[in-house]
Parts: sequence; C-alpha cells; structure tokens
Amino acid sequence: MAGCCYSNSCLQGKRVMLRKPNYSLQRSWTRPQATDHYNEDRILGQGGQGTVYKGMLTDGRIVAIKKSKIENESKLEQFINEVVILSQINHRNVVKLHGCCLETEVLMLVYEFIPNGTLFEYIHDEHVELPLTWDMRLRIAAEIAGALSYLHSAASVPIYHRDIKSTNILLDEKYRAKVADFGTSRSISVDQTHLTTRVMGTFGYLDPEYFQSNQLTEKSDVYSFGVVLVELLTGQRPISSTRSEEARSLATHFLLAMAENRVFDIIDARVAKDGGKEEIWGVANLAKRCLNLDGRRRPTMKEVAMELEGLRMSNGEATIQQDYEEVEYVAAEPGEPWDATATSTQSFVNHSASSSIDIHPLLYR
Repeated sequence: MAGCCYSNSCLQGKRVMLRKPNYSLQRSWTRPQATDHYNEDRILGQGGQGTVYKGMLTDGRIVAIKKSKIENESKLEQFINEVVILSQINHRNVVKLHGCCLETEVLMLVYEFIPNGTLFEYIHDEHVELPLTWDMRLRIAAEIAGALSYLHSAASVPIYHRDIKSTNILLDEKYRAKVADFGTSRSISVDQTHLTTRVMGTFGYLDPEYFQSNQLTEKSDVYSFGVVLVELLTGQRPISSTRSEEARSLATHFLLAMAENRVFDIIDARVAKDGGKEEIWGVANLAKRCLNLDGRRRPTMKEVAMELEGLRMSNGEATIQQDYEEVEYVAAEPGEPWDATATSTQSFVNHSASSSIDIHPLLYR
C-alpha cells in the first residue's frame, strides 16, 4: 500500500502495523479534483459502505476512490478492517489498496482501477462484448483458487475471505481475476482452526455448515468458491426463482444433477462447445467436493488450486503457475486477531445474506 493516515481511536486499540504514510500522495487523492468534485459521471458503483468514484491522481494514475458512508460503528469496523487486511497483502490476484485516509471528515480508500467489471457480469450478462471461453473460465477459476490458497496457507497469518462470490471477483485489462471486498474478512492465529462469529455472507454462496454452527473455517471459503465454480460451468445464477423450489439454490440444483448423472444437461452451451468432456467432468467433480455439506470432507484451497492447474495442463494451455516468490506478505505486529463482530457484508458491493442476488454489482468502467 502506498500510504495511509489513520487515527489510533479509529483503530480502537488494534495492534496493527501499517506502512509509513506518503502524505504527498494522500493529498492528491483527498483533493476533490481527483474525482472532479465527486462528479456523478465518475461514479463506478455504490455499496453499503459508500460510493466508489473513478479518479485520477496528480501523477496521472487512474484509481478507484471509495468515499465512505459510515452510519454506525460496525460499518466503521468493516472499513478499517479492509485497510488492515489489504495493507498486509500483495498478491497479483488480489485487488491492491494504494492507500487510505482515516483522519479526514470523510474516510477514503484508494484502490487500483480494475477496468473490466466483475466476473458476475461476464457470466450472466448476455450483452458483454467478450463472452468467456472455456479456457478463460478455467484460467480465472485457477487464479481465484490460487489467491485463496495463498490467503489460507501461504500468508504469515491465515486470512478467511468470508464472502467469495462472482460479484467480488474483478477482471483486469487482460481479464485476469482480482479478488476484492475484504470488509468482513478475518485473519486468525496460525494455531486456530475456526472463529466463532456472527454469520455473514451472501445467500446462494453461504456455507450451510457455517450458517448452522456460527463457526467460520477455511472450508467456508471452499464452499463459496464451489458455487462460483458451478456458475462458471453452468452460466446460471446462485439463486433463481425460475428453477423449481427445491433447486432454487444453484448448489442444490447442481448436486441433484450430479447425483442423477445429468450434469451435462445443465452445462452452459459455450462450455459444452469449447471444453473437452474430461476437463468439464473433472471441474464438475471438483465443484461437487467443494460443496460437500460436511466441511471436513471438502478439499483445501491448496488442493483445489493444484487440481485446477492440473486440468489446465491437461487442456493443453501454457499454464501460468502461481509463483509465490513473486508475492509479498507484510506481517502485522503480533497481537489479537481482528475482531469478528461486523454485522453485514458491504464493500465494493453490498450483497448481505438478506439482500437480493440480482442487485447490480459495482462495475469498473
């Protein structure tokens, strides 16, 4: 992260180490000129935490600037939590936080600008200019899995994302995946296996085991990723009223099709046309394992990432390996893990467990 100013009162005594502030850079993004005085034409999207604008820094860089809308303490915690999490991560498939300003009247976060919208849009919008081919879907799945594997097992302090869904996956200028929205994510001690916390997430992606037990584990992210994998396979939405009542949930719809050996009846037409039957079947079986109702029987994200890379290699692609030597994790000062008491999932886009799945996500244009 390029720089961050913050107040100790905002951080509420959390022992975190942020990088040294770059005040000249901060002044450039806190000036109203960066967003043309918050011009409505610059709005990229709106969520529960505030409005995101397309902005330009004094050095000419295009960025996304989130102007906060803090209504209560829980939203403030989510806003700061995202700073704490993202300030410790530098991974090519995670959206980068350039900086923040938490001491001004209006809190701001400044991200890299991601030009090609969300994965949700490319899966479900029939009018997108570039439909996703099978090779692109397989690569994007592998990139998301690689990022989650890094967060879970390669980072110095394990991080659970807590709200993996296709609206939280952005696509850059080369259509590479960027995992976003860390407002409700949690870092945990290396000797912990779970956090007992209020249930948060998005219906259709939410781990049923977490929903019933209030215990958040790394396998909760695995379940949510499994739903994204099924979206990529089928082109169908996570929750749909057009399906039968028992199959409104895409996960249930998919698992029923697998059990009845008719999964190819629900595969997206482009996937069926472009993909090899063995590769499609391999991804379908992997998704089925990710969606196991017993979290202990789900694979880890590291295993998922390795299997997807293997499928890409068998598909004849020039596989791009996840080279962890190229990523950096800036360890926070040892202390208590970030509090797990936020009350809703709201960052790049607001889709809490009680919200409609059809609300349009933030589009980076």
